[in-house]
Amino acid sequence: MSSLILRTATRYLVPLLLLFSIYLLLAGHNYPGGGFVGGLAAAAGLALYALAFDVRSARTMLRLTPTGVSALGLMLAALSGLPGILRGSSFLTGKWMVAYLPGFDPIKIGTPVLFDLGVYLVVLGVTMSIIFALAEEES
Repeated sequence: MSSLILRTATRYLVPLLLLFSIYLLLAGHNYPGGGFVGGLAAAAGLALYALAFDVRSARTMLRLTPTGVSALGLMLAALSGLPGILRGSSFLTGKWMVAYLPGFDPIKIGTPVLFDLGVYLVVLGVTMSIIFALAEEES
């Protein structure tokens, strides 16, 4: 049983925590953060949701199973190393391209961002697997 105050606050806090986790993910290349810390922040938001409501609602919010999220992240992290091999470099060599959007400064997009996104998903999936297992065991 959770309180009305916790459920109401969670409805406002979870989107902010998820947005902050994406900020940590994207800022991690130049500032402290990255896929690991961003994944932990996202997992904290979903854990709060599971605490305020129930595990089934949090599983629904995640859309995929935690194992599926981890597998997707692992596949993305592994695939981020292939452009290096295809261009004659070693595995996980960072390859960059510059995207030009009208009205904005050029944006550098590269394989390290894909790797960080993979780490983000792996950390999110593994952490949620542990949290869901512990929460279901308790109830």
